[in-house]
Amino acid sequence: MPKKKTGARKKAEKMRARQREIQAGGLEKKSLVDFPCNALMTCDRCQRIQKNRAFCYFCDYIQKLPMCGHCGKTKCQQKSGDCIIKHPNQFTTGMNLVGAICDHCEAWICHGKKCLEVHGCACPLIDNTCCECKRTVWEHGGRMFRCSFCDYFICEDDQMEHQASCQVLESEDYKCGSCNRLGQYSCLRCKICFCDEHVRRKGVKYERNAAMKCPKCSFEMKETKDLSMSTRKYDFGRQGVDTDNYDYQVYETHDFNGGGGFTFGGVKAERYVSDEDDDDDCEYSSDDDDDDDQSGSDSEIKTNLSKLSV
Repeated sequence: MPKKKTGARKKAEKMRARQREIQAGGLEKKSLVDFPCNALMTCDRCQRIQKNRAFCYFCDYIQKLPMCGHCGKTKCQQKSGDCIIKHPNQFTTGMNLVGAICDHCEAWICHGKKCLEVHGCACPLIDNTCCECKRTVWEHGGRMFRCSFCDYFICEDDQMEHQASCQVLESEDYKCGSCNRLGQYSCLRCKICFCDEHVRRKGVKYERNAAMKCPKCSFEMKETKDLSMSTRKYDFGRQGVDTDNYDYQVYETHDFNGGGGFTFGGVKAERYVSDEDDDDDCEYSSDDDDDDDQSGSDSEIKTNLSKLSV
């Protein structure tokens, strides 16, 4: 039979595991999907897949086997341990396992002392507002993710769309934001490029072979040549619309030289006259001619009457 572990041996093994976790980067390097509070859950009533939460987002049903959002267990087998509610000689599941609900991730927390003390401050979904739709966990049923470029929170609905358009600069070229030289470093949060000179701030000591920090937001910058960055673009011009109800007809052919007439945004605009307007003009002209003839005959009658002598 294997030897029983002593208290000192257990403590040494925990310390070694903790050291390995620190060397690997700690909780910051752990993916957000691997946390139990952000795991997938299937509702027992409506059978809809959603994020792990205390109540179903769609039907408000309480699960039969709730999972702890910190340690991920659904059954407590500790006969003697750090459990706040003692349950000697029996295992606990269901609501007997529950100790609290996290305000950040909306998941159950078991009645273990460590989970209740640590998870409130170590929850990975603190300030979990989506950078696209500004929704939190309480306002949608999906999971939360982090963008691999800007490291912002994104919800499951906007995940693909955001990451596809994240590597876009705010400027129209790749030049440095402080000078006219080509930017060698790019900040994926500020969407700005910096040259080799302006990326370094005065009075700040930089470690050797360390990643450069953004002078504006202190986010880790990457070289522009290692990214598939693109610049901001504008789409000028008007859509092809029905011009029957407009006084001016806008042609889709562009005249960037502006040789003649009035141009707006490179699009030439000319006076548009419909057939109805031509008919109206003709009617108005005939009426005007009749009025002129009548006024001329009246003047002739007056002159003839003045010449008559009684």
